[in-house]
Amino acid sequence: MEINLNSSWQSLLNEEINQLYFIELMNSVEDEYSKNSCFPPKELIFSAFDYCSFDDLKVVIIGQDPYHGEGEANGLCFSVNDSVKIPPSLKNIFREINLDFDALLMPTSGNLERWAKQGVLLLNATLSVRANAAGSHQKQGWEDFTNQVIKTLSAEKSNVIFLLWGSFAKHKIKLIDTEKHTVLESGHPSPMSANRGYWFGNKHFSKTNAVLTSFGVSPIRWG
Repeated sequence: MEINLNSSWQSLLNEEINQLYFIELMNSVEDEYSKNSCFPPKELIFSAFDYCSFDDLKVVIIGQDPYHGEGEANGLCFSVNDSVKIPPSLKNIFREINLDFDALLMPTSGNLERWAKQGVLLLNATLSVRANAAGSHQKQGWEDFTNQVIKTLSAEKSNVIFLLWGSFAKHKIKLIDTEKHTVLESGHPSPMSANRGYWFGNKHFSKTNAVLTSFGVSPIRWG
């Protein structure tokens, strides 16, 4: 499978994408897409890198798996295509933004390209999935690649803000140099977690903007 990473990432990850495990992963993904319906569309698998260049990156949000329903996934974690009904976790993200900024605006689109273009890397740990089969492409090599992305960011950048939501994302803290970067943790925005009090009120969005401003960096427009 042909890999076309954004040029700002290419030199940083070139060694990784030439490793045997990654070549085998790409062959496996190519085979899966040829035999089954998979998401996101093949040309959008690396969208997180396309929309957020390494140089512009300010914030990292870590998800687990792409959405596995027809037409939903667009290669950015928690994000869906414009015409798709906003999923429950993303609704709770938008609700927390409203609470955080004392706003009364619920976006009509769940497409988060607007965040990515401002320097938010929306990175799923696994970048592909078979239709209607959550987790079907886990433990095939994607996690090795995305873990290396996080390690590379930690080593090569400074003052990045990592938002770790839920136990899966929180485990990624071991890949991050917390002396160089800011890490904000909370429960997951899924209804089960949010309704138990582990999500709402974390104020991650205003806290992120306060940290960015303290570095002299323009804040993210979350609305």
